[in-house]
Amino acid sequence: MNVLMGFLIALAVGLTGIGGGSFTVPALVLLVGLPAAPAVGTAFVYAGVLRLIASPFYLAGKHVHGRYLWLLLQGAVPGLLVGTYFLRLLSGAAGSPVVVILLGVLLTASSSITFVSRAQNPGFARKNSHWLPWLALPIGIESGFSSAGAGALGTVLLLNYSEMTPSEVVGTDLLFGLVLAVIGGAFHWGFGSISGPVLMQLLTGGVPGVIVGCLLGRRVPKRQLKLAIAVIAIFAGLQLVWSGSRTVLARRARTASPAATISVASPSPGTVRGGAN
Repeated sequence: MNVLMGFLIALAVGLTGIGGGSFTVPALVLLVGLPAAPAVGTAFVYAGVLRLIASPFYLAGKHVHGRYLWLLLQGAVPGLLVGTYFLRLLSGAAGSPVVVILLGVLLTASSSITFVSRAQNPGFARKNSHWLPWLALPIGIESGFSSAGAGALGTVLLLNYSEMTPSEVVGTDLLFGLVLAVIGGAFHWGFGSISGPVLMQLLTGGVPGVIVGCLLGRRVPKRQLKLAIAVIAIFAGLQLVWSGSRTVLARRARTASPAATISVASPSPGTVRGGAN
């Protein structure tokens, strides 16, 4: 199952740049059963390897916008360090379901803009490039805290608010996500929050998957690629909302269960007094 999961996620990463963290962390927590911190660390390293393999394909095709990449990194790298710090400081809250749900709602809503032409502004990045580091700052924070967001939110931002083609968006965001994954993965590797066996199984399917995705990305027409990116991003957002909501409900059930057991096992004071009389 882990090999197949690794292949499918890598296929999405190679084709659209999305899925390294948005799909991997919920899958590792819900399907594999990893705790939140090792799931985040494993996803970071996994996403880094996938993007390292995919990036040369887009670099060779000159589908990377160097200036926008640099501006995004100026805001995202400091945000990543802040997010990673809070992940270690609040290890019990790592992968907080509330944060996951909010990210899912934001990702779903922002991705839906792709289907609303009036809400798009392709000239925004060119005219307001000084805003890109500030827009990338929260993406870096979220990426450091949950490993999700760099690929999905970065892609959606560039897809709807820059003049780049879909292929350039994917290539630029792959490099953007690669830098964040390398930095974040190094921190998590140092912390020891990596599941080696699970990582190797994911990469067994992921390496061929990302290569196939990159090769297909070159042949998909621009409009169809843009729609595919939007659909996958919406699906990733809905998945995050679902997984976060499921975690909230599971925690509430565990919290309510002991109280119910105590109330059944312990007779009320009035019952005790009545028996004594």
